[in-house]
This record gives sequence, C-alpha cells and structure tokens, in this order.
Amino acid sequence: MHEHAATDRAALARSAAVAGGEVAAEFFRTGVAVETKAGKTDVVTEADRAAQREVEEAIRAAHPAEPIVGEEGEALKSVPETGPAWVVDPIDGTNSFVRELTTWATAVACVVGGEPVAACNVLPALDDVYTADGEAAYRNGAEISVSTVSDPERAAVVPTVWWPRERRDEYARACEAIVSRFADLRRPGSAQAALAMVAAGAVEGVITNVQTRPWDTISGVHLVRQAGGTVTDLRGEPWRHDARGLVVSNGELHDEMLAAAREIDADR
Repeated sequence: MHEHAATDRAALARSAAVAGGEVAAEFFRTGVAVETKAGKTDVVTEADRAAQREVEEAIRAAHPAEPIVGEEGEALKSVPETGPAWVVDPIDGTNSFVRELTTWATAVACVVGGEPVAACNVLPALDDVYTADGEAAYRNGAEISVSTVSDPERAAVVPTVWWPRERRDEYARACEAIVSRFADLRRPGSAQAALAMVAAGAVEGVITNVQTRPWDTISGVHLVRQAGGTVTDLRGEPWRHDARGLVVSNGELHDEMLAAAREIDADR
C-alpha cells in the first residue's frame, strides 16, 4: 500500500475510534440497560450499538464502498481475504463497561488482504488512545514499545477471551499455566485493552487457545507487532485472523508463552 494511503487509513482509524469511544463514554456509568445475547455473560447495550453506528458513519464518509466487519448490527462477521476492509468493536469489554469498570476499549483496524495496516484502540474511561500505523505504535502520540523483561518470574500475563461454561477446565488450566510459570496474572476483561498493555510494555504477554473473533483481536495485534512484540498461533506460526489460539509476547518470552498456551489444550 502506498505510504500516504496507509497514513490516511491510520488517521481515519484513530478519528473513527475516538468518535465511537466518545459516544460509548456518554453511556458509561449511567445505568444503561443490559441485554443478553447467546449466554448469561454475552451482553450488549445501546451504547454498543450507538458507538458502532458512529464508527461506521466515520468510515463510510471516507470509504463508502469498503466493507466493515464487526460484532454489532449488519456488519460482516468475517474478514475479506482481498482488498481493504475495516474491523470494528465499539465496546470490547462490555462486561467491564456495565460493571462500571474502566478497562474497556473501542477498537478500529484497517486490513488489506486480511492483514492489518492501521489500528486504534481507545480506552475512553482512561483517556488513553493507542494507535499503530506502518511505522510504529503510540500511546497518546508518544511512541511505545514492548517490555524488555526476559525472566519469566518477573513477567505478568493475561489469559484472554472467554472460555464458555462448558470449557471452564481450560480456563482453570490457563490460570494454572500462568501462575506456575510467571510472576503474576492480570485479567482486564478486554482483549483489546490487554493487547494495548502488551504494546505499551505494561504486561509481557496474552494467551488463549480459543479461536478468537477478528473484532476482539486484529487492532491490538497490529499495536503489538508495531511495538516490537511477537504474535503467533498455538503452533508458533504468524497469527492470522482465522487462527485458533492467540499467543502474544514481548518477544523475549515467546517460548514460555507458547508452552503455557499449549498447556491449556492438554485434554482437547
């Protein structure tokens, strides 16, 4: 992609995510009604829908013909393999949002041929804007990079995405694998927030063995890569949006992250 085009897409990802995040923030801690979708913890609110509309309007004003992939509304549910597309999560971490916790994100990424070229994760309740273009990753305009921790016993790791009720044995193995190998476990309740934290060097890794959804991951994956981190599937191959498993590290600890992630799969 031409350099100027990539820069323009990064700017649009940022402006669309910021606009969507501002709409979501208007509903935050206002007692917005909570609806459930597929399960008791699969929740959605009017804030999700309103923020999605805001993001879509911003993208379509600039690129009316380009497809939008996302969790809410009429958006596509899978990433096109050719051409440009936009991947949107208006509120990643709705369970945190409705509990009035601050770790939720509005995420917007642009992909070309299925690979991310620009991304923005906004954490409105924390006043943080994480962006990534073709050159680097940034928080609030300042370049960021993954941590340099190489000792597992100094590392903090996030088990991410949601293991459904019938797979709680895997959730338990994920936690055991982390606390037996690393210094500590963190769980912000938003995959996109967790990935931004890796990019900024706040935690050393994120792991899961489930097949993730593109709107939960692609934007944050681009942040981590542009901040110097490593992102693979469970086999250790470069991660793609259709992979099973997500193993993210600062690069220094990737073998340990892979071992922990594979341990979740012990009885599959």
